Parts: sequence; C-alpha cells; structure tokens
Amino acid sequence: MTTYPETRIDYITGRRVVDIGAEANRQQMERVLVEEKGYSKQAVEVDAPIFLQIEDGRYRSTIDLVVRVGGWRYMAILCAAGSLASREREVIAAARLLDDYQIPLAVACDGRTALVWDTISGKRIGQGLAAIPTKAQAEAGFDPQRLLPLAEARRARQMLIFRSYDTMNVHKGAGNQ
Repeated sequence: MTTYPETRIDYITGRRVVDIGAEANRQQMERVLVEEKGYSKQAVEVDAPIFLQIEDGRYRSTIDLVVRVGGWRYMAILCAAGSLASREREVIAAARLLDDYQIPLAVACDGRTALVWDTISGKRIGQGLAAIPTKAQAEAGFDPQRLLPLAEARRARQMLIFRSYDTMNVHKGAGNQ
C-alpha cells in the first residue's frame, strides 16, 4: 500500500501543498500577514525562486514568503520549525541576493513569533510578531529611492552563506542545476 504525505490548501495561492517541515508555520504566517498586518494576498509571493551562479555551478532554491510594498520587494521571510536565531545568516543573505537590490527587511518566523533584521546592516531591529510592520507602517516608511544593490565584493560570500544554510533545510527541494 502506497502512503502519500499529508497536504493542505495554501492560504495565499489556493494550491495544494505538502504539509511537511515548517509548512504549518508558513500557513500561520500567511494568515498573520493578510489578516493582521493588512497585506493583500497579491502582495505576498509564496516560494519566491532564487537562482545563484556559484563557482561550482548554478544553485536554485526558494524563499518562503516575500512581501511587496508598492510593487517593490520589501520583506523576505523564512519560516522555521526550530530556532529562529539559527536562520539569521540565511535569511539576511537571501534578502541581499534575491533581487538586484537588497530587500530592506529579513524575517525568520515560526507563525507565533518572529525575529526581524535590517538587511543592509544585518542588525536585529525587532522581535515578536508586533515587530513585523503592518502594510500602513511599511508604506509610510518605505522609500524605493533608498534601495541599495549588494556590493559585488560581498556577493560571492553571501551566496556561499545562503547555500550552506539552505542545503541543511529538510524537504526544501533545493539544489544544483
């Protein structure tokens, strides 16, 4: 008899997803973003693809959630089932690499709490779900003219950091292409 993994319907996309790893935490975070923080479902990317060209080949993965403000990527979120602090370097590197500018905020969450970092400085700027800006707060404080690209001299190191942490994630489906 073949057994199939449990599935659930993704809150944002409406697609069926396999319920493994931190999926329950991601579903809770999606609800928080829409129902409590005021972001529209259309403003939240689920499984945003990230492609890196590293010396030993091309690496691809996904970032759990990316929130847009005014059409710009504003916040990269990794959902975890374990220690949030252990995701710090990974999520900051992801926010620095995901676009041609550094996404302003990097967040690690478990659906009940969160750690929030400023991507440019790498400094923690908040803890708890209350530290995640509402849509109104984000719109009031976000200036796309202040978005900065990642210095080319830092790019290779950030790619290695992201890949090193990302490959340790169970059930992520990441890898070399």
